[in-house]
Amino acid sequence: MGKAGMMLHGRRWMQASRSLRRSGITDSGHNERIEYSRVIDFKLFAPRRDRTAAMPFIMLTVLIDMMSVGLIIPVLPTLVGSFTGSQADQAFWYGVVVFAFGIANFLGSPILGALSDAYGRRPLLLLGFCGLGLNFFATGLATALWMLIAVRLVGGAMQANAAVANAYVADITPPEERAKRFGMLGAMFGVGFIIGPVMGGLLGAISIQLPFFAAGGLAMINWLYGYFVLPESLPAGRRRPFHWKQANPLASFRSLASLSGVGRLVAVVALSGLAQFVMFTSWVLYTTFKFGWGPRENGWSLAAVGVMSLIVQGFLLGRLLKRFSPRRLAVAGLLSSSVAYVLWGAATQGWMMYAVIFLNVLGFTITAAFQSIISSAADPHSQGQTLGAVSSLNSLMAVVAPLCGAPLLAAVSHLPHGDWRIGAPFYFCAVLQAASLFLAYFHFRGERERSVTGANGEQ
Repeated sequence: MGKAGMMLHGRRWMQASRSLRRSGITDSGHNERIEYSRVIDFKLFAPRRDRTAAMPFIMLTVLIDMMSVGLIIPVLPTLVGSFTGSQADQAFWYGVVVFAFGIANFLGSPILGALSDAYGRRPLLLLGFCGLGLNFFATGLATALWMLIAVRLVGGAMQANAAVANAYVADITPPEERAKRFGMLGAMFGVGFIIGPVMGGLLGAISIQLPFFAAGGLAMINWLYGYFVLPESLPAGRRRPFHWKQANPLASFRSLASLSGVGRLVAVVALSGLAQFVMFTSWVLYTTFKFGWGPRENGWSLAAVGVMSLIVQGFLLGRLLKRFSPRRLAVAGLLSSSVAYVLWGAATQGWMMYAVIFLNVLGFTITAAFQSIISSAADPHSQGQTLGAVSSLNSLMAVVAPLCGAPLLAAVSHLPHGDWRIGAPFYFCAVLQAASLFLAYFHFRGERERSVTGANGEQ
């Protein structure tokens, strides 16, 4: 330490000592040093004005993360198709590749979430960025289908970035503001989905492997940003030991279902998540089979999804939450998206897909609403495990989705362009979403009746 640094440190030491003496804490110098360290810890971790400053950091992290993921979406089915001989085989093996990532992520997410409760969010985010980067580079270099599957297995097991990022936000946000903050995070997902798929479509038109190398580069940039800039959100005093029993997926599901006010919502999140993942895994092949779209057209359509996510979650969600509770928004969003799935499946021209995207405004509020409800039901020490369980549940649905969507696509792959029956995966999504709407409505009505009964009993 230089002379100037020593003088500055000494000045701070004297100021802290004087403030401690004024507070009546005038024990030995050893005690003063302990109390001074507490002053520093308090300054680093406690004041909300310091801790909420981390929100822009995690938003930028999620933006870069989603850009890298969005880059590969328009081209992954085409890459799989380069190793197959027919559209039916392409649909089947694309389902296998998506399944591989989902099953690995299903097993890894609750473990990584629980580890973030024990060791902090930042180390697990860095691990996730590293896993994504290696996954993308290896996918671009793959020369056979088995290599694609192996790479996706390793990549899925190494990252739970969405769950850890949500836990990061929960760490720095009071419960009453979480829905809005989760919406802000969702807006970054939207921006990433605007930029990523468009870049992926344009780069994929040059070379089918190029988007994967670009995505790997972005993941490495995110790792560097996380290492040098991203602050930790979870103070040491709020961490808890890691236990393998609590980290396995089944135990995390039981803990999730046992949270007060959650219960049946586990099934709602599962069904809604399954509908969403069937849509995402079917989108590119569906539009290819029905409208003859390629990577460029699919990239622009997915960018439209990102634009709506940004508008709704970044700008409209805060205003909607002033008028409606997260529960009401969740129900309205489920209803809106149920109708949207039917309309997507019945679309006969490409422009109709865009029209439904922009009309399905409330459908983009579902994720933030449910995350807010579940996060508020969990205690501050288990946010990582709780949101990791939600992520694991979604990963399980990502595993099941290709088992549902791929056979449906294979069954209609022989039909001519524009045939309404090619929309079979989306009709299936509509049924799933309607079932989740039914369960959510009766769950929230039961909660309301119990709260009214409890209030009357107290009187």
